[in-house]
Amino acid sequence: MTTTAPVPTLPRSFLYVPATRPELFANASSSQADALILDLEDAVPVTHKSAARRSVRQWLTQGPDGTGSDDRPAQWVRVNAESVDDDLEAVTHPALDGVFLAKCSPSALDELAAALERLEPERGLTAGSLKAIGLVESAHALLQLAEMAQHPRLLTFGIGEVDLLADLRMTRTERSAAALDSLRSQIILHCAAAQLAPPVAPTSTAFRDLDAFADSTRHLHDLGFRSRTAIHPAQVPVIHTVLTPDTSAVESARDVMARFDAAGAGVTTDADGRMIDAAVIRQARETLGRADLLQGQEPPDPDLRR
Repeated sequence: MTTTAPVPTLPRSFLYVPATRPELFANASSSQADALILDLEDAVPVTHKSAARRSVRQWLTQGPDGTGSDDRPAQWVRVNAESVDDDLEAVTHPALDGVFLAKCSPSALDELAAALERLEPERGLTAGSLKAIGLVESAHALLQLAEMAQHPRLLTFGIGEVDLLADLRMTRTERSAAALDSLRSQIILHCAAAQLAPPVAPTSTAFRDLDAFADSTRHLHDLGFRSRTAIHPAQVPVIHTVLTPDTSAVESARDVMARFDAAGAGVTTDADGRMIDAAVIRQARETLGRADLLQGQEPPDPDLRR
């Protein structure tokens, strides 16, 4: 039996922090979030762009304690398709873990790749090490999913649903919910077909109604998302609870992998006598990869799983 290579495992939670508010960086870094997104896009007026870039650069250089410590969540930056070169010139740094590319398109990905190919060796980074999560925010991007999914710099997709729905002239209602899920499923499909990491689920403004946020996160998980963005620290524990495999799932995955290894990659069965095929191995690897993110952290609240 042969299996495909495991796909990358992304952070469960990405917490947006406006790059114009450097006083918030330290608090966000000490939150429970797996990763921060220092936002140079929607939250930054054009007149404040230069100052915001300097703030992000200083933060990446100094770190939360001013020493460049690695004791921090992963650090990502959201950049503009219209100003990729200038944004990356400011923020490409060894402490940068990746880039969210707003209004992703094939040409924007090519511009990002060209800029990083120049900047990585200049900044002491391994060539090709910085990857992008492309935000799908337009009808044009939806039609270019297959092409963009093959780009070597693309790690996976995310969705900018507010912009996407506006471009499609759609209104978010119960009547349009099925159509919206169909659009989300297109993105999930292209990620799976290209063996990209599972896509990042869209942001919700429901940071006060955490029950509703948990419900929507469960729904997005069931569709195939394995990460989600947050705009408030209170959303982060909910994301972790919903998107972290529980103990029984982890134990089952470990048992599957142990049986597979013992069989020398030959045909074998699980504890219930069902054949372990390539799809079962992929699922077990994904479960264990996601569970690894929980090591050393507080366990999620089981009440939020329901």
